Amino acid sequence: MRRFAVSRRLVVAAAAVVAAGLVPAPATGAVVPAAPLSGTPQIDKLNRGVVSVHTAQGNRVSWRLLAGDPAGVAFTVYRDGTRVTATPVSGPTSFLDAGAPAGARYTVRAVAGGSEVMSAFAAEDSLTLDSGVAASTRDIPIQPPAGGTTPSGEAYTYTANDASAGDLDGDGQYEIVLKWDPTNAKDNSQSGYTGNVYIDAYRLDGTRLWRIDLGRNIRAGAHYTQFQVFDYDGDGRAEVAMKTADGTRSGTGQVIGSASADYRNSSGYVLSGPEFLTVFNGQTGAAMSTVNYDPPRGTVSSWGDSYGNRVDRFLAGTAYLDGSRPSLIMSRGYYTRTVIAAWDFRNGALTKRWTFDSNSAGSQYAGQGNHQLAIADADGDGRDEIVFGAMAVDDNGSPLWNTRNGHGDAMHVGDLIPTRPGLEEFKVDEDKSKPAAWMADARTGQIIWQNASCNCDNGRGVSDDIYAGSPGAESWSSAVSGLLNTSGQNIGRKPSSANFVIYWDGDAQRELLDGTHIDKYGTSGDTRLLTASDVHSNNGTKSTPSLQADLFGDWREEVVWPTSDNRALRIYSTTDATSISHVSLMQDRQYRTAVAWQNTAYNQPPHPSFALAR
Repeated sequence: MRRFAVSRRLVVAAAAVVAAGLVPAPATGAVVPAAPLSGTPQIDKLNRGVVSVHTAQGNRVSWRLLAGDPAGVAFTVYRDGTRVTATPVSGPTSFLDAGAPAGARYTVRAVAGGSEVMSAFAAEDSLTLDSGVAASTRDIPIQPPAGGTTPSGEAYTYTANDASAGDLDGDGQYEIVLKWDPTNAKDNSQSGYTGNVYIDAYRLDGTRLWRIDLGRNIRAGAHYTQFQVFDYDGDGRAEVAMKTADGTRSGTGQVIGSASADYRNSSGYVLSGPEFLTVFNGQTGAAMSTVNYDPPRGTVSSWGDSYGNRVDRFLAGTAYLDGSRPSLIMSRGYYTRTVIAAWDFRNGALTKRWTFDSNSAGSQYAGQGNHQLAIADADGDGRDEIVFGAMAVDDNGSPLWNTRNGHGDAMHVGDLIPTRPGLEEFKVDEDKSKPAAWMADARTGQIIWQNASCNCDNGRGVSDDIYAGSPGAESWSSAVSGLLNTSGQNIGRKPSSANFVIYWDGDAQRELLDGTHIDKYGTSGDTRLLTASDVHSNNGTKSTPSLQADLFGDWREEVVWPTSDNRALRIYSTTDATSISHVSLMQDRQYRTAVAWQNTAYNQPPHPSFALAR
């Protein structure tokens, strides 16, 4: 069986078992929940995520390999309570139940030491997906909010936008948290009123758990609301955190601050009034803890302009700053002053861990941020850092390094050069005087290679392993010719898109995800693998999905787009076979935190902490 490590820091099998929330009972082989060991990183406690797709040949069943599974684990498959595997399945976690009827229900049990081990989630059952030629799908019904009219008389409706995933109810399966944007959402540089922003939570069957109305004092747009979905207090159920204001209404109807306050000016900007950070209960949407947002806006012009563009540039993430438990990361500003605050949510309360401020760290740390961030153990000490564009902040809130290459629109952090120790960052630059793009050591910020200045804003760039003919990640960007290898050398044709990348077709390379289609890179041309139907991408020319993540089934990723009428989220999952067996990507710490920050500002695809072996 072909197996790969879940992350660099999953050191011993026993620790992995406990981190997964499972320990074998010696007498019966049953599995029971267990508290994490001190110092063991908290990871999502997942069920098998069994999915079934009906085809002409029968039902293709797929499930998760988990971090707590022992080496050599195999699986038995049951259809409607009857075992259908003559011998346990080893290797890739999938099985074709030949001739099986549509609508059959499946369960999967691990086999270790010759005995079946029961799941810690007793109610686990399979999801049924609709079959297709290149993908299977599942629609989650969603409920658009009612439209409205702004104070200036502009009518608006709602569009399903960015989404995230978290186990909100502790059943081992993910729920979806969705942001609704009004059709008059604005970039920070654009004046005008917007409708309210809404955040919904849905089970995979379409049951809506709650709706949060952020209210009139939170403006709508890609840079205003970065929501995080994560289990911050370690109780097995994810919370939802975001910036709030007077008039925000929780999922249970609680009003934060004053319900009548209206701080919008005649240009639609909100440049006065209190600002809050709130953690909401993932099951109910109730507000659990609200604190003042750090940093406060202060004098608007001190952030770079007086009309409200730069003061409201927010980013968010989740990081294991102590190497064991997740903390919430919220920031303000990246064109000029940059402030990053780290928070812990423990025992029902938010407490501040630290604040990084370029005003005190030094002017060299101003203007170095991107329209997104990345969370990774950049220095290999077991604790996460915040890679903030052209600079990085250490787990304790102190500066780690700074290239001084300034702001850019895209970056990627991962094991991009597997022959080098540690992680790397690839980034494109907006400053015409800086390199068009560069690759750096994530530990030190030392530039490994760079492209000459293009005397332009190099607005798009990607780095990942998309071509089997060259080891490690390939990198490409809008303003630089060709596809570059790990040494920065041009090795051939540039891909047709520079957007998301996705594990889709079963090999160790990623495919190209752009708009509503997926392509396979080829040296003479890209091959279309999937064209999604009756769905839309998000965020204008960014053309990003609502979500890309390993939501269920084997280690390959799912992609989520809203249907064209915004009445459902359509989850696409590959139907391709794979010879690779791999632990769920959501149990790799870096990948899981990347899914959490994926919705932040200019969305970027999630990268794991490892390079997938060939």
